[in-house]
Amino acid sequence: MADVEQQPLRERISFGPFCLSPGERLLTRAGEPVEIGGRSFDLLVVLTEQPGRVLSKRELLKRVWTDVVVEDGSLRFHMAGLRKLLGDGEDGARYIATQVGVGYAFVAPIERNEAPDVATGPSTVEEISASSVANAPNIPSRLPHLIGREHDVAFLQARVTNTPLFTIVGPAGVGKTTLAIEIAHNLTPEFDGRVVFVDFGMLENPMLVPAMTAGAMGISVHSDDPLAVILGHVRDQPFLLVFDNCEHVIEPAARLVERLIDEAPQVRLLATSREPLRVRGEHVHRLDALDYPEDSTDLMLEQLVSYPAIQLFCERASAADSAFEIDLDGARLVAEMCRRLDGMALPIELAAVRVATHGIAATALQLGERLSLGWPGRRTALPRQQTLQATLDWSYELLSDVERIVLERLAMFVGPFSIDAALEVVADTALGSDEVASALDALASKSLLARDRSRRTGTYRLLEMTRAYGRQKLLARGGEAFNDTARRHADFFLAELEAITSQNDDLLQDPRPLRQQLGNIRSALDWSFGDDGDRRTGVRLAAASAPVFLNLSHLVECRSWTARALGEIEDAQRGSAIELELQGALGISLMFTRGNSEAAGEALLRALAIATALDDRWNQLRMLGRLHIFHERIGEYSVAMDHAEHAVAVANAIGSPEALGIAYSLSGISHHLAGNQARARHDLEISLAKSPASLRSRTIHYGFDHRNRSGIALARTLWLSGQSAEAAIVARQTVQSAARLNHPVTHCIALIWFFSVFMWMDDLDVAESALEAFTECAEVNALGPYIAAGRGFRGELAIQRGRTEDALSAVEESLGRLRAARYELLTTPFSIALARGLLLEERWREARDLVDGTIGRCEANGERIAMPELLRLKAEIACREAGDPMVAVAILEEALALSREQGARAWELRAAMDLVPHLAGIGDTERAVDCLAAACARFPAADDTKDLARANNLLMSLGGVQTLTVPHTA
Repeated sequence: MADVEQQPLRERISFGPFCLSPGERLLTRAGEPVEIGGRSFDLLVVLTEQPGRVLSKRELLKRVWTDVVVEDGSLRFHMAGLRKLLGDGEDGARYIATQVGVGYAFVAPIERNEAPDVATGPSTVEEISASSVANAPNIPSRLPHLIGREHDVAFLQARVTNTPLFTIVGPAGVGKTTLAIEIAHNLTPEFDGRVVFVDFGMLENPMLVPAMTAGAMGISVHSDDPLAVILGHVRDQPFLLVFDNCEHVIEPAARLVERLIDEAPQVRLLATSREPLRVRGEHVHRLDALDYPEDSTDLMLEQLVSYPAIQLFCERASAADSAFEIDLDGARLVAEMCRRLDGMALPIELAAVRVATHGIAATALQLGERLSLGWPGRRTALPRQQTLQATLDWSYELLSDVERIVLERLAMFVGPFSIDAALEVVADTALGSDEVASALDALASKSLLARDRSRRTGTYRLLEMTRAYGRQKLLARGGEAFNDTARRHADFFLAELEAITSQNDDLLQDPRPLRQQLGNIRSALDWSFGDDGDRRTGVRLAAASAPVFLNLSHLVECRSWTARALGEIEDAQRGSAIELELQGALGISLMFTRGNSEAAGEALLRALAIATALDDRWNQLRMLGRLHIFHERIGEYSVAMDHAEHAVAVANAIGSPEALGIAYSLSGISHHLAGNQARARHDLEISLAKSPASLRSRTIHYGFDHRNRSGIALARTLWLSGQSAEAAIVARQTVQSAARLNHPVTHCIALIWFFSVFMWMDDLDVAESALEAFTECAEVNALGPYIAAGRGFRGELAIQRGRTEDALSAVEESLGRLRAARYELLTTPFSIALARGLLLEERWREARDLVDGTIGRCEANGERIAMPELLRLKAEIACREAGDPMVAVAILEEALALSREQGARAWELRAAMDLVPHLAGIGDTERAVDCLAAACARFPAADDTKDLARANNLLMSLGGVQTLTVPHTA
């Protein structure tokens, strides 16, 4: 059969336990082949080509018996055999329906797919980045089949892949979303699964369009600019982004789309809206209503049921009532209803459901009366909204009083809600829970309330237009009715959040359930802080929701709501655990979105003071950790050391291994930066021994991963202590662990210090690879200070390779930007790099001033780790400027003494190598040999670094003797 053989060879059609492979002429049941005759097989293929559509007997005979002329009896015989083979009617299974006098339709849900190809996992950075965004498309389930949209599907499917933006434009209820979902499913293979569906219908605040898009993409945003993060993920990758329900957020959606079109040329956008977005490059596809007959007077039943609008009506009526049957008179009434409804899918479905209760004739009469009262003809400015309003008005008036009240109160929910939530929010003293539960079932059966089948538990949601309609009706009942419902809604989610956030690990490890409720949390906060809201509830709600916003990386929202709550807090709530949570969340969100401002430090200090007053040691420890990194970032190392010592005392009082792991992490890092490498190693090894395995939940709870920071600090400490090989191993392991956390800030911290370790080792290729990973992570996630640092790191790398062309300006620019953001943690290594670059260009005076200023700052703030290196630079500058080797000798001897005091054997070796030519130049070769040999002897025998190789070569050149390094003692 030619028509059947045109099916793609690899296509599989699944329905129930069966799988049909047209190209292979194979039917299987639960994986086992089923014996089926050739004509029956062809008949099944033709029926499944257009599931749900009634195929006339004439068409079936023409398609299956192309080579012979047969009578209707043969068709009935094979159809009966096919039904028996499939088990049609057994245990409620339905596959083939008969329209008496018309033909047959395949009515079971089907799924079309292709046999999967063998694929490997992502291997490149680009592939890993892309897979992190869309490991599996988040597209809602598609309908078993679309009715009357074959042309639209074919048209869009052929053009979306080559067009930056297609906007499906049409009235509410015409089927824009359904069509977009179908296209998204069909194009998923074209984009290798990189398809993301964003439902703006759940969004009430237009300013959150970029943040919601990032959330739908599964992207963690740790900056003030979610759009920059989105662009970082998609700029060089093919993606299909489907933006649904854009009309109420059209301006921010348009801005987002324009940026994506301009800066991400491989991204394709498919939007649905009641009006065009009106942006550059937009192609508009206006979705027309389903086709229906203008005049059904002279049409027969077979002709009438071939119209898509009537097919949709009949299918939905059959779903609501399995006994539904239609004859010629009924079909003509349906055609008239479809005409009055202008072929609009949603009103047709609502009307069809009513047929199950009222019958075709009564429904047609009611619809006609309602249209004559309020429905216009052709629509102009807001006509389609008026049509939908009339449809919903009519549906609303068919409800009982209880059902109306329940529908109105359910409109308070944004997005999915559980039956428990509905009972808590809708029921009151006058309306019992049993009545609410019964009304929920009734509303669901009447298609005014949709069951959300995408989640395991029983959840519901209102279509956005129904929710807006119900909200209007609730407001029309008066402010008291609305506020009572809003209060119950806010109270419910406050109780839920306060219960959930006490289980931090569960909450923070799996954020997906929380993401579903963001719309409700925002709505409750909006009401609480509104004119008629409850400020006290709002303050508690902001505190309870802060961990949610932090967990989902909505730092800007966290900052906004916590600041608002602190502005409204009552005296009775001051000094409580509520204010503690608000201040702590405000401090860390300010730190990562606005930089290291004084306000961030003040908020964290206030949180610590409250935790201390409440004798809440765990929160003392948590806030001390945040304050520690805050003061590190602004260059106040002595203050950070005080916080670390305080943390150790608190952890000892707690006595928990996890607490000790956190405290000794802070202490070890502070001693490392203060130049006490022996103490640093001791504390960092305690930290790692006590700390539990890194989890994203702990990272979110504390603000960053303490175990990871301990590991990368230990790597640096080991290198400075003379154990280069072990340092490299620890550094690599720590960076790998950080990458697995999916927490960009922690990953960037690890990469920064990893970069420094391999720069110290003079392994510039590994350092450059780390820099590329760091730059990508910072840019993809719009981490401003780290982006500023990236150019400086590139300059530092170029200077170490002996190139200064653009390197000096790059480092200078980074220094300026970091200081403007009060991010001082990297200014010392950048100052050292800049001084080396100035020396390469023989700009002695500028180099001297820079080094002297850096030494003064380090002495003042307690950052002594780099002092030996700064003294080495100072000695070189002094020798170049004054030409007196004795000046350099004195400075280098100071560097040697300080290196030994710090336990920094690596710095000691470099200072000794610099000292050798100066001592040899004044005739003191023996002293030079002894000094360098002693420095070499401090390194392990197995250590083989470039510095040791240079030192041994230098010793040979001095006396012809090669030193043998011996194991050192700790």
